[in-house]
Amino acid sequence: MIGRYNVDQPRWDQSTFYGRLCHFASITDPRKIFASPETLRKSKMLLEQYKKNQEPKGTRLEDLYRAQAYYGSAFHPDTGELQNLAGRMCANVYGGTILCGAMMIWYKSTSAVVFWQWANQSFNALVNYTNRNAKSPMSNQDLLIAYSSAVTGALGVALGLKYYFARRAYSVTVQRLVPFIAVAVANAINIPLVRQNELINGLIVTDENDNEVGRSKLPAYKAISLVVISRNVIVAPSMLLTPLIMDLFCKFKWFARNLHMLNIPAQLTLTFILFGAMVPVGCALYPQKNFAAALMWKHYDAMSRKSMKQYKRVQRNMFISIKASN
Repeated sequence: MIGRYNVDQPRWDQSTFYGRLCHFASITDPRKIFASPETLRKSKMLLEQYKKNQEPKGTRLEDLYRAQAYYGSAFHPDTGELQNLAGRMCANVYGGTILCGAMMIWYKSTSAVVFWQWANQSFNALVNYTNRNAKSPMSNQDLLIAYSSAVTGALGVALGLKYYFARRAYSVTVQRLVPFIAVAVANAINIPLVRQNELINGLIVTDENDNEVGRSKLPAYKAISLVVISRNVIVAPSMLLTPLIMDLFCKFKWFARNLHMLNIPAQLTLTFILFGAMVPVGCALYPQKNFAAALMWKHYDAMSRKSMKQYKRVQRNMFISIKASN
């Protein structure tokens, strides 16, 4: 191989949306959930060997690309630990399809609304915990508060709007949009609570060489706001367009006659396609590391201001997917 490839950096240019989209598409690919433990172990081992200049003879650049993709799909970026299967971002499309689809299919039943909103927030809690920021740990009590608050918010909005729209005799299409509103509100509650340590203590700010120069609360507020936006962008098309597309399908007589058989598979298929397409798009909306002028010194901790004045620009860690993540 000519030169040394930096396996600690994404393969594509992360300063462009296209580069970020390619990167996240490679690590959120739902097919990677079926990778064997042996494949994941070998991928991690190859990257570690390469960083020590001890890679097997004949290792190609394509081998490193493949190992990077598998590693990014299954291992925590901060700790290097193997993540639980259901919480990985490459599994998100399956969980999202089932949960979003179920919320739209069984939107009329109060008991179903309660169950599926609870199930969705439980899944989100698992994803948030799996992809948590290891540098800003949370106590079990904080996690429980965030989880219970998100469940309460989602149920309150879902049930409240359900009864409101039913009394006002709104169209079925409008009533089927209630699950998305509930999910969006829950995201706005859950994500700031899960990442409250960053709001309280600030995000780590580094220079261009990744040297830590201080902490700032201002980037934390911006980063978490962008995470909420990206999470809702991921679910919006599947939860807003699927009901509209189903209404169009029902205008075809053959589909309407067989709706009792086609309703569930059609909605789940549409949700899978739309949700799966939007996971990498939502993750790629904003760069994980964002360069900016050194902002206003008052936004940084007093101990950090002196050391930061020598830098003309700094970068803010912005954990979108999922951390953003979902």
